[in-house]
Amino acid sequence: MEQYEVSRWQEEIRRLKKERNAVILAHYYQRPEVQDVADFIGDSLQLSQQAAATDADVIVFCGVHFMAESAAILSPDKIVLLPEERAGCPMADMVTAEALRQKKQEHPEAVVVCYVNSAADVKAESDICCTSSNAVKVVNSLPPEQPILFIPDKNLGNWVARQTGRNNIILWEGWCNTHDRLTREDILAAKEAHPEALVLVHPECRPDVVDLADGVFSTAGIINYARNSEAREFIIGTESGILHQLQKTCPDKQFYLASNTLICPNMKSTTLPKVKYALEEMEPRITVLPEIRDRALNALERMLAIR
Repeated sequence: MEQYEVSRWQEEIRRLKKERNAVILAHYYQRPEVQDVADFIGDSLQLSQQAAATDADVIVFCGVHFMAESAAILSPDKIVLLPEERAGCPMADMVTAEALRQKKQEHPEAVVVCYVNSAADVKAESDICCTSSNAVKVVNSLPPEQPILFIPDKNLGNWVARQTGRNNIILWEGWCNTHDRLTREDILAAKEAHPEALVLVHPECRPDVVDLADGVFSTAGIINYARNSEAREFIIGTESGILHQLQKTCPDKQFYLASNTLICPNMKSTTLPKVKYALEEMEPRITVLPEIRDRALNALERMLAIR
């Protein structure tokens, strides 16, 4: 898309946003031009907090389906729009409410800690949610002797277990297709190409990738670390969309994507024309059934209460 065309779409979106009293939330993994039209850019935790706090009438969520569902759970009186209705999450699809109910029967003593990368009906079956930003805090808030069923990301759960020293975390067999694609060999090759660079990775990466990192952080955590670090070069092990904010935040530093495969097609499926259409037509709208919403809200609010 040519820059003139981008500017024209963005101008139309801003006009419509004002007319609709809408707020546009975008994840760090969105296309750069979509990030640039957003009112707020963040990771899952930051976007959840914004969705809960906004006084706008309409929330346009530039992300994937579970994120828009979370916004609808936290702000039931708002209209929540997802510009690309088919923007899903393969990891979220790796756990269903029915399968979780069966697993809970196998481990009736366990507390279910649910990564927000999950569907609303799965959250409704869970005790407390977490994001990659606060997963360690959430687990540490639970009694040490309390068994935990951590769903659905085994890589994040493994990292949390290592950080907390707990040996009573039962891991669901799920993973992020994008982060799990990053290999130890990719990191070693990137380090050879950029020997002075620090390696920063997301905890959704495989354990052997995490072992090679200088820092393991959520998406927002990677940006904060890079901003405050005296280092000048970084190898980044998370989805490519983060590079846009890293380069804007730290224009005097160099960032290298750990692998060219770190692209989430679902996150990249939202485009400026789709955002404009959503605001014009007030569709596609995301709603959550009240009986699911009430139970899922409990798990989200317990998470948001942890500081």
